[in-house]
Amino acid sequence: MSIKGKVFVITGGSSGLGKAMAIEMVNRGANVVINGRRELELAEAAKEIDPSGKQVWFVAGDVGDPKTAKRLIDDSVAHFGRIDTLVNNAGIFISKPFTEYSEEDFETYISTNVVGFFHVTQQAVAEMLKQGTGHIVTITTSLVDQPSTSVPSVLASLTKGGLKSATKSLAIEYASRGIRVNAVAPGIIKTPMHPVESHEALASLHPMGRMGEAHEIVDAVLYLDSANFVTGETLYVDGGQNAGH
Repeated sequence: MSIKGKVFVITGGSSGLGKAMAIEMVNRGANVVINGRRELELAEAAKEIDPSGKQVWFVAGDVGDPKTAKRLIDDSVAHFGRIDTLVNNAGIFISKPFTEYSEEDFETYISTNVVGFFHVTQQAVAEMLKQGTGHIVTITTSLVDQPSTSVPSVLASLTKGGLKSATKSLAIEYASRGIRVNAVAPGIIKTPMHPVESHEALASLHPMGRMGEAHEIVDAVLYLDSANFVTGETLYVDGGQNAGH
């Protein structure tokens, strides 16, 4: 299904998966609004995503702040006229033994992974209700369902696990009102957050024996965007991690 002319809002869109999604969507003719905390980094990413500047817009700020979340949605509508799909991509991941997480780690996790999701999604749903249609995709992690002794990640499970449950709840709440809500659960993906020297070890954590590529997550998001009879679903793109070890 063509996404030409559709409007996507992507949090955490200045690097990694978020930027990869934005580039692919613009290449397919969509309009994209990206969000991130650092304005200079966002501006540089926007130029890379679409040098013409016609199909991309950016809104800087921390989505954990409700004012930023509202501005992101309001500016997206003001610039492109509507919002078709929100991709909740902003998130952090810190692997530590449970007793070694600091108070700062905990607060950062909650602010980025949960509070930001809540405020942006609430604002987006309100706009989608006016339109009578919309789609929300949230990026979670397969570690929520298949914890690993090699990757201690209680705070990821605490926060992303909540987002997986919220995905189902929102999907049911708005199923009859034109809004679909889904999630993508990646394995470990090759992005700048993983140094090259760690790739071999990270690849071994997947039954398929390799890390995922950013375009494979993009493909999953675009599949869900075109699957009009799918809502409340979590799509695992994790090299078999969720199936077992």
